[in-house]
Amino acid sequence: MENISMPGTGSEPTNSSVHGATVVEAQTVETNAQQNVLPTTVVPEKKRKHVEFRSKVWDHFQRLSDINDVITEAKCIYCAKIYKSQTKKHGTSTLRAHVLSCLKNPHSKDTRQSLLTFQAVVNSDSDEPTVGELGTWVFSQDSIRRALIEMIIIDELPFIFVEGQGFKRFIAVACPRFKIPSRWTVSRDIHVIYEEEKLKLKCLFRGNTQRVSITTDSWTSIQRINYMVVTAHFIDEDWKLHKKIISFIPVTSHKGQYIAKALENCLLEWGLRNVFTVTVDNASSNDTALGFLKRKLLSWGSSTVKCKYLHMRCIAHILNLVVQDGLKECDTAVKKVREVVRYVRNSPARLKKFRDLSDLIGIEQKSSLCLDVPTRWNSTYLMLKSAVIYQKVFEAYEESDNSFKSDLGDSIPELHDWDSVNSLVTLLKCFYDMTIRISGSLYVTSNTFFSEISDLFCILKSMVEADGAVKLMGANMKAKFEKYWGDIDKMNYMIFFANILDPRDKLEYMPTQINHMYGEVKGKTYLENLLTALHELFDDYAVSYSQSGSVSGSSSSSSSGSGSVGSSIETVQSASAPVGKPQHWLKSQIKKQRMESGGRKKTELEHYLSEAIVEEENSFDILRWWKVNSARFPILSKLARDVLAIPISTVASESAFSTSGRVLDCFRSSLTPKIVEALVCTQDWLRLPNTPLSIEENLEELERFEKEFTVEGGNTSGGRTAGSSLATIPVIVFSILYMIVMIYLLIFY
Repeated sequence: MENISMPGTGSEPTNSSVHGATVVEAQTVETNAQQNVLPTTVVPEKKRKHVEFRSKVWDHFQRLSDINDVITEAKCIYCAKIYKSQTKKHGTSTLRAHVLSCLKNPHSKDTRQSLLTFQAVVNSDSDEPTVGELGTWVFSQDSIRRALIEMIIIDELPFIFVEGQGFKRFIAVACPRFKIPSRWTVSRDIHVIYEEEKLKLKCLFRGNTQRVSITTDSWTSIQRINYMVVTAHFIDEDWKLHKKIISFIPVTSHKGQYIAKALENCLLEWGLRNVFTVTVDNASSNDTALGFLKRKLLSWGSSTVKCKYLHMRCIAHILNLVVQDGLKECDTAVKKVREVVRYVRNSPARLKKFRDLSDLIGIEQKSSLCLDVPTRWNSTYLMLKSAVIYQKVFEAYEESDNSFKSDLGDSIPELHDWDSVNSLVTLLKCFYDMTIRISGSLYVTSNTFFSEISDLFCILKSMVEADGAVKLMGANMKAKFEKYWGDIDKMNYMIFFANILDPRDKLEYMPTQINHMYGEVKGKTYLENLLTALHELFDDYAVSYSQSGSVSGSSSSSSSGSGSVGSSIETVQSASAPVGKPQHWLKSQIKKQRMESGGRKKTELEHYLSEAIVEEENSFDILRWWKVNSARFPILSKLARDVLAIPISTVASESAFSTSGRVLDCFRSSLTPKIVEALVCTQDWLRLPNTPLSIEENLEELERFEKEFTVEGGNTSGGRTAGSSLATIPVIVFSILYMIVMIYLLIFY
């Protein structure tokens, strides 16, 4: 109890003892503090790796940073609403919810009204869109990417187009969410689309029971690689004519055996065993190739009757040979006109002076002077046609320019030269118009083959009966005509079958035309052979398409029945005939016996030929007529579908070379044959129907361009010099454009 001190009364510790204890405690704390002091060396903080924002919500928000460059807020790019978005404090759930609820978000389809789009649908019978379909637009990366690839294929754009600065800027404005593929991805996507479209076309061929006619031709690219194109022609169940490029492959040689092997591999790949005709040019290698292909088709199960008409010669190539032989007699006048045209076109100053003289004389003509390609008669016709119009201008130019005579000398056309050129233009116009008619691939041409030959014979006959140079021209051209079309037995009978299957002709005019061309004696024999072959082909179709073994409509006479009605009744009683109306069966047997005793039933072909022809109308559609009457002629209509689909020229295949020439230009000559085939074929499959190239429009544009630069950059001195070096630049540009147009003309016409 003594140790307990009460307040105020107990003992307290002394100051010295308290101070001593405090000093000891302070020293102890100081010692511990010294032990805990870190070294003076500063350790740098570890830099955190920058991580890209991976959430898709950032495609719809703009990041806002503070003064320390730390992202603290996010601003909606549609409605400008701001949300907190610090990395460690806030997540992206709020942002994601706003994207779905934002009424100004054009990509939200669940919380707002969808955008309506109007898709124009192009009618197959016309070029202009006639109807459309309403739909809703939703952003789709795959859909936009496929549309981009199809645009590159159809418009023949380079693959590097997607990496261009202008295209990237356009996409950033039009559709910022779209991720632009690289050119390597574009190349892979082209192969994918090619395989998809190829599978669709194979399914179409597989479902089509009709036969297919093909055209083929060869071409050498800028890479010095021989390419062969194969084009299939057929009429579908809706009686629409189709033209599809099914192959564009390199071949090692233009020899017949290589072409035949390439054709065989192509047909096997596509599963096309029912080939009706093959239209080729007059090269001897094609004769060898088609002989080999005919044996292959027979081994595949095709009938001998159909293989007889496999080889179809291109009428455009034969017509070209006929006209070339005739032009040899007028070579002098043509050369003089070519020289004066070249002289005027070689200088902008001369061309401007020529234009001024034309305006002074008062010649109102839109067409300008054009230079020809001597190996192509159609370009020669276009040159002569334009030169004849400016005959007075050439005469005035000769009087006003002394250098014109001194430079050309004897190459200036005289009056008799112009007369020869005038008569030549009149003749060539007939052949030019004929070439355009027979070179179509978007409409039926086989029914006009024989009519064109007959018209050509009448033209040549009138030329032979004329005087002077025209007679010599006619003689040369008629000799070439006789070589290919002088004997019907050496021609493909499909030329005449197609004309007979035209309801406007039938056999109304053919006997007279044949007698006029080959004489009455030969004509009668030729006509009998044609009708016999046509009945034979119809019988083959009747057997192929007959059901349950019965040959409906066969032209062979049926044997008359010898049994009586009583024996027939015994037969039906012994058989398991249905009971109910025996009189109905009896009446049918009596009618059958009366028909057999009175004569055989007419075939579909005989019914067709016995009917009156259809009146000639400009709006007449032969495919529509056969579609309407296919129920009346079920077997004959199938024959007509195959015959009318036959192309009479190889222009459809040659037109592919214009596409391949643009694809394989000097800037893209490293493309492999595989990608070239994918580009050429897929472009043909994706292209809208009935959209041929309009050469006339391109020529008018070039003429306007020519007139503009001659007025602006031409030299008015009229001398022999070509002007300044800058003035010659438009001439070079125009020459290049002119050569491009001439290539189009050569291929399409």
